[in-house]
Amino acid sequence: MEGENNMKTVAYLGPKGSFTEVAAKALLPNETHIPFRSIPDCMDAVNEDAVDRAIVPLENAIEGSVNITLDYLIHHQRMEMAAEVTAPIFQNLMTNKKHADDWKEIDAVYSHPQAIAQCHQFLRNYIPNAEIRYTNSTAEAAKFVSESEEKIAALANETSASEYGLAIVKSKVNDYKNNSTRFIALQKGSLNKSFEQMDGVSLYKTTIMVTLPLDYTGALHQVLSAFAWRKINLSKIESRPMKTGLGNYFFIIDIDMKKDEVLIPGVQEELKALGCKVEVLGSYPCFQWEALCALQNK
Repeated sequence: MEGENNMKTVAYLGPKGSFTEVAAKALLPNETHIPFRSIPDCMDAVNEDAVDRAIVPLENAIEGSVNITLDYLIHHQRMEMAAEVTAPIFQNLMTNKKHADDWKEIDAVYSHPQAIAQCHQFLRNYIPNAEIRYTNSTAEAAKFVSESEEKIAALANETSASEYGLAIVKSKVNDYKNNSTRFIALQKGSLNKSFEQMDGVSLYKTTIMVTLPLDYTGALHQVLSAFAWRKINLSKIESRPMKTGLGNYFFIIDIDMKKDEVLIPGVQEELKALGCKVEVLGSYPCFQWEALCALQNK
């Protein structure tokens, strides 16, 4: 793979106009951004050295983790979590301009499953008879609507409306106004120039994967104790199925600190002594959305 100074390509969940493209341009504004049809396709592109990095959604404040991202990262394309940015998310209902005046009579709404879920109450209250149809991304939904003669609508962002010439008939329709999504940068190993040298870093996280021993009573309590007595704060702990049978899980844990040479290695050794399998998925800087936007506006 090319070094950071020559890096030119970043994969994102497309097509053009997606929330992921907006996040990719905020985090890596000087790179060439290449859309891919799905999150696995973005990761595969990194693994195959077709691009240097991928930006993919990881977690939404309303709907929780993006399971396809976590599962594909864990089970298929293991790579390094290198940086994070949390972006505000506002969903908008948009149609072809000729249907803008009668939007309450549309036959179907297209969007990504998480976007649909984020606007569940709005859809029930305003267009309860519209059929719900899912797409790989919100931008794909907007593009499809723009190319169709049917009386349909999409849930997407303002960028998509502008990109595909759609009319926003109802803005900011997500049920909760504090909607945001964590986006993660993925790469194969460390590149020459680290994200740590960029401006806008607000804090650091380390994400680890812990697999418990099947025959150890109280193992999860012991895992949490290893962090607690060291006074290490955890911002998230989530169980995911191992896909080896019902009742078999591993845990993804977000630690609110950069991987050091004492505390986190100490946790790893203690957990391994309990029979746990421990893997570090990444130790990375987290960027503030407002700070990144301010840097671009300088």
